[in-house]
Amino acid sequence: MKFLEPGLIALDVEAADGAAAIRAAGQLLVDAGAAESRYIDAMVASFEEKGPYFVLAPQIALPHAKPEDGVKEASVSLVRLREPVVFGHAKNDPVALVFALGASSSEEHITMLRKLTTLLNNPAHVQQLKDAPTPEAIGQLLEATTN
Repeated sequence: MKFLEPGLIALDVEAADGAAAIRAAGQLLVDAGAAESRYIDAMVASFEEKGPYFVLAPQIALPHAKPEDGVKEASVSLVRLREPVVFGHAKNDPVALVFALGASSSEEHITMLRKLTTLLNNPAHVQQLKDAPTPEAIGQLLEATTN
């Protein structure tokens, strides 16, 4: 399982819209060898078909697709946007933090969601994610909060 390792984190990324933000987060999964490039297309297609259902909290999006859409290894990436982007969610826009989730089984999906929920349920942690100067600083936050 690859969960927000430094290579899966990109800070101050520019994205013109929700689809571009999803593509940036998905590309991190592909670059890490955790997903095939078609997984990015599946996440964007899901967003285009179903809307921003994965914008789960203010400023936080968790795009994902089905395991059979190209997940090789359970993984979560993070793109922190330089400027928040509107995804079309009535309550939780604009989005600043995009976590791409790739799970190869429902059990892994639940495990990763638990870890993310533990992290994101604390507003101070969310602020630290938004303020972190480096991916390594986010890694230190994760070690302190999810272990």
